[in-house]
Amino acid sequence: MEMKALERRLGMAADREVLRKAEELLHLCRMEFDAAAFGIGDVCRSVLCFEIACSMMQVPFDRQKGIKLSGLSDKAYNRSLTTVQNALGIRTSLNVRELAVQFGCVRLIQAVQRVLAAYKERVLATLPEARRRSADFDRPVFTSVAFYLCARKQKASIDKAKLMEVSSTSDPEFSNVAASMTDICFDLVGVEKEKSE
Repeated sequence: MEMKALERRLGMAADREVLRKAEELLHLCRMEFDAAAFGIGDVCRSVLCFEIACSMMQVPFDRQKGIKLSGLSDKAYNRSLTTVQNALGIRTSLNVRELAVQFGCVRLIQAVQRVLAAYKERVLATLPEARRRSADFDRPVFTSVAFYLCARKQKASIDKAKLMEVSSTSDPEFSNVAASMTDICFDLVGVEKEKSE
């Protein structure tokens, strides 16, 4: 799908830089990545590239419209977005402060940073030297899980689905990291109910 037409269907104002970036990403995607093998159709691939371009240029993107246009479910869309980002080697980072402001929980910032630092330190201490160098704790899933667990610990109400959407994280990946982080940093994020279980 042509990016200009896609931009109109998403109801966005014309932004030449975003369009250029989206077209560049779509071209790369066609060259480097067999989207069909992952069940990602042409329109969906265009929408994903457009969202990635918006994210890179820090332009707001209406994900619900994007999901509707892509023809995928929320989960499939998030999974496809992560797949395309990985295939193109695009690193997304999630800032704890921005997340806290977005969810209205600024009081969680220090707790989240403490949990992330402790988790990284404790996991690295268990890994052999070779694996330590390649360990990657900068993926958005770690930040979003730490944020969610700290919010739960402090009884702050957080929309988990929205948090997963913001961090482009799939349900299984989120659950796996949450289980690992709860286990390794129980002293920081655990709640009594879990302890008795």
